[in-house]
Amino acid sequence: MSLNVKNVDSLNFAGKKALIRVDFNVPLDEHFQVSDDTRIQAAVPTIQKILKEGGSAILMSHLGRPKGGPEDKYSLKHIIYAVEAALSQKISFASDCIGEEASQKAAHLGAGEVLLLENLRFYKEEEKGDSAFAAKLAQLGDVYVNDAFGTAHRAHASTAVIAANFTEKVAGYLMESELTNADKVLGNPERPYTAIMGGAKIADKILIIERLLEKVDNLIIGGGMSYTFAKAQGGTIGTSLLEADKLDFVLELMEKAKAKGVNLILPVDTVIADDFSNTANQGLVNKGEIPDNWMGLDIGPKTRELFGKVILDSKKTEAISLSKAIVSKYDKLSKISKKLSEENNLNFKNENDPSVIANKVASNLSIDLFEKQKLLETTDIQKKLEAILGYLDNEIDVLSV
Repeated sequence: MSLNVKNVDSLNFAGKKALIRVDFNVPLDEHFQVSDDTRIQAAVPTIQKILKEGGSAILMSHLGRPKGGPEDKYSLKHIIYAVEAALSQKISFASDCIGEEASQKAAHLGAGEVLLLENLRFYKEEEKGDSAFAAKLAQLGDVYVNDAFGTAHRAHASTAVIAANFTEKVAGYLMESELTNADKVLGNPERPYTAIMGGAKIADKILIIERLLEKVDNLIIGGGMSYTFAKAQGGTIGTSLLEADKLDFVLELMEKAKAKGVNLILPVDTVIADDFSNTANQGLVNKGEIPDNWMGLDIGPKTRELFGKVILDSKKTEAISLSKAIVSKYDKLSKISKKLSEENNLNFKNENDPSVIANKVASNLSIDLFEKQKLLETTDIQKKLEAILGYLDNEIDVLSV
């Protein structure tokens, strides 16, 4: 790791209780079932490392935005089964994150066992960064492990404050990976330097986005987070992913980019569907023109061409914090993009024309690149094209998210 941060490999956890800040803020459906366990799966390597060495794990997280105290719909009890499935073992649950029950269950936790605490945000002290609350949490463990990169930028009790109560404090594997990636991104790149940012949530990437504005020439925004930008600009997005509490931030971000001379590049058209299923009807609309009860699932052909041209004009291109394209879950939807490229006459006579290469690159951007989660660091146009298409894996540095 290039940064001076200790990770879990620097400690032997035998006989120790590790208090781990994880990010289990996962989406739940109307039946309180986890609809995407990506964040849970991301924490598994760190937890398993601790358990295999004879330690025990006490997991603390937030879920949603409860107001004024406990709310059943935000209880972490709903995700117990998902955590157990991810770890392939039973876990214990404390109906509070501090207090007698949490203390007793933590004290009796044996080697190889896991305890999940109730939602940290059921206490207002968590988001206020209250030191007394942090001290109560700290009493539950011997070692502090932070593996919640998505919340690391917040000065909350369980992230920024609690570490002061521990002699032994380390980063988990996920945190280490994200810090390493951020360090790579924020180095001294060749120019023009283009960063591609995707994924569902802006909130998880605020720190990196703001730092990127200090470094890049072009910032391409794709994935689910792009719909929040469209909404902030006055567009309609139907039932697409939206972070309503980030609309003002998005507008501020666009102003910052303009002030710093950064070219912020957003989708100009969108592949839409009327259902998130393999039998969905699909269509193509301009940005910010998604009808009610329809959702955006992919960038359109004009956007692919736009993104591709920017990529090919860059000396350095990096794909940062990408998550799987939402359309990859359904075969029919995953084929829409390529079909639309053909239907919209995005073909050229000269196969060596930069526009042709750009279109080929961009046509695979949302499906191949997003799905493979690659970090591209090549400067030759042909190598960039082949790398994006997945043919030159030895030229690609994998970016974990």
